[in-house]
Amino acid sequence: MVKPHPEVSIRRQCELLGVNRSSLHYMPKGESEFNLSLMRMIDEAHTKMPFYGKRKMVEYLERRGISVNVKRVKRLMDLMGIETIYPKKNLSKANPEHRVYPYLLRGICIERRDQVWSTDITYIRMRHGFMYLMAVMDWYSRYVLSWRLSNTLDREFCLEALEEALDGDRAPEIFNTDQGSQFTSKEFTDRLLDHEIQISMDGRGRAFDNIFTERLWRTVKYEEVYLFDYADGFEATERLGSYFSFYNRERFHQALGYRTPSEVYFNVQ
Repeated sequence: MVKPHPEVSIRRQCELLGVNRSSLHYMPKGESEFNLSLMRMIDEAHTKMPFYGKRKMVEYLERRGISVNVKRVKRLMDLMGIETIYPKKNLSKANPEHRVYPYLLRGICIERRDQVWSTDITYIRMRHGFMYLMAVMDWYSRYVLSWRLSNTLDREFCLEALEEALDGDRAPEIFNTDQGSQFTSKEFTDRLLDHEIQISMDGRGRAFDNIFTERLWRTVKYEEVYLFDYADGFEATERLGSYFSFYNRERFHQALGYRTPSEVYFNVQ
């Protein structure tokens, strides 16, 4: 009923039909059970050893009794947005027609909330499929301002998360992303420019330009995703919602002087 249309956006179609936009994202992506099991192993190996490229990943799998060729591993790693840390392919693919902004954070001192926000997309496994997770985070406090799950890499769920993060008078001085088409799209960048936000984008192949979000993904996967076997997108959404609430309000960070992101972001003593 709802499908891509050259003149009517998915969001507008949902408004006309009275359908919740986010509910369209809960059907998991389709891959064979064998490929899904490979992706689970690849995801865990990459989270632990991000310097493993496709050939080392093949060797890693073969040492665990799984015979698989480089071509298959490369396709699955590309699908998951995984590459070695030198260089790293972004999960979101670039669009050569979109404007790319320079990286503004080299050497900058992060000393207050809402100075720098960043976002990224990561792969989230489920029992019989997988989804993509996008989050917006404040660098100073590590506070997660918003997040969304989707089974596609369209820009709509990224725009939804951005809208929630910018709710009210809240806005950063600088917003950092990678060069994926979701973030370089006119709709996304115009929303930032409307708030007079400076746009910063990671350099191509620079894995650590968005290091705080990379660390967030590692934390989310070790402390939540790998501990549970989500049956579907609804369960993933419920559990991740609980986890991000815990992460923001209860989880102490050594780098924050053993305060929580919420305490630092809202300056609670």
